[in-house]
Amino acid sequence: MTALVRTVLGDVPARELGAVDSHDHLHLRSAQLPGQELDDQAAAAAELGAFRAAGGGTVVQWTPYGLGRRAERLAELSRATGVHVLAATGLHQARHYPPGAVERAGDLARLFVQELTEGLRADDGAPLPVRASLVKVAGSYHGLDAHARTVLAAAAEAHRATGAPIAVHLEQGTAAAEVLALLCDRLAVPPERVVLGHLNRFPDLRLHREAAERGAYLCFDGPSAAHHATDWRLLDALKELVDAGHVRQLLLGGDTTTARARSFGAGGAGPGMPFLLTGLRPRLRRELGEEAAELLFVGNPARAFALPDPD
Repeated sequence: MTALVRTVLGDVPARELGAVDSHDHLHLRSAQLPGQELDDQAAAAAELGAFRAAGGGTVVQWTPYGLGRRAERLAELSRATGVHVLAATGLHQARHYPPGAVERAGDLARLFVQELTEGLRADDGAPLPVRASLVKVAGSYHGLDAHARTVLAAAAEAHRATGAPIAVHLEQGTAAAEVLALLCDRLAVPPERVVLGHLNRFPDLRLHREAAERGAYLCFDGPSAAHHATDWRLLDALKELVDAGHVRQLLLGGDTTTARARSFGAGGAGPGMPFLLTGLRPRLRRELGEEAAELLFVGNPARAFALPDPD
């Protein structure tokens, strides 16, 4: 049976995704990033167009509920640029929202399931005919606070109802073990349905191997000016995991969270989405080999974000 992936334009065969940016943002508005909102549709289209020109096929947008994801514009962007776009439901850390916004979201598990099965809510609350394909959640720094535990529990419930993967923002790359202990050991989410993000920000190779041994996907996102201090360790971390036998669990993303971080052609200071393919992919081919590079950009995301097999 052909594996399918849910995009904002409908379900497509996973083999048609092409090269995938497994963690990025087209639109984003956070109280933590004043003045750097990603809310320019023309800039988003330019960024996707540059990614397409570099050989990109799909962008997985991790912007969750309530953070200016502009869900009503995602289908338009995908159609105009020819790039597949995956959308997220879920919830970020409480500090990213205005006061009271999390409480107004109501029953989180119900919200997540609705957005996965019926359609996303627009920023004004109106229902849309665009369904999410993943649940984005977040941990805390070296642990899980009460908000994180509540949101992860709701994400696990939504996963059990839909089979959707859960993508986790690890604060500064920490608390991977705590996240897996809660989601997989206590809440029965299969580890192969968990994507751990931001591991490049905490380049502890032993912890990376331990997370991989649990069976989760490991997403190394960036590089960016904000996290340049660990950029130079990226290839070493990836090679360590490839040599340890975990090449089929690795993903790469740009994680563009501010207007300034977009590519030059989209009005930013770089490096932006295209750099994954123009700058990083050639180095991966030289360091890890063509087969490994193909898995990181094509084969692995096609499995990580695929719809569950029907019973």
